[in-house]
Amino acid sequence: MSNRKIPESVMARLPVYLHFLKSLPAQDGDTISSAAIAKNLGLGEVQVRKDLALISGAGKPKIGYYRLEIISHIESALGSGKNTNAVIVGAGKLGRALLCYEGFSEFGVHILAAFDVEVENGLKISGDKRVLPVSELFKFCKENDVKIGVITVPESQAQTVADELVKAKVSAIWNFAPARLKIPPEIKVKNENMAASVAVLSASL
Repeated sequence: MSNRKIPESVMARLPVYLHFLKSLPAQDGDTISSAAIAKNLGLGEVQVRKDLALISGAGKPKIGYYRLEIISHIESALGSGKNTNAVIVGAGKLGRALLCYEGFSEFGVHILAAFDVEVENGLKISGDKRVLPVSELFKFCKENDVKIGVITVPESQAQTVADELVKAKVSAIWNFAPARLKIPPEIKVKNENMAASVAVLSASL
């Protein structure tokens, strides 16, 4: 695999490739071409070849890529071989939907619990998924080696939650609140503004 730094734009496409390749029926020694990948995902063939070359080298002439091999390389690039624990703060409709979404585990991310101010003794949502009192957030993060904090609270509460996650020593924050957070530079932050995204989509119609 190449040791070159993978651009964020490529990293964003890798989960799409991984999901598609894993959805294909397994066959002994099965291979797939960049053209087939591009056609199924609606991407340019040149783009697919460039993306995969960064993580797995060039495909073999007249053969393409060995499916299981390229899956392994994508998983390695995404860090899927390791388990990353995460928590959600804010157990409204969005927070609970994310808590119960099973797709994160495909990429080695495990959302262990959600936290909310309106819960006193803990609330079982589904299976082993629970909503716990926010007062237990710090202790839970430390005991379970939580690396990612997901913020799904209103804008007015977002900075306070972010501060608590920083105290709990998370390494990254996924923020769904429409707020500009003040976060130490060593902590990675991914902001999601769903309203803004759909507004851009609507404007393009």
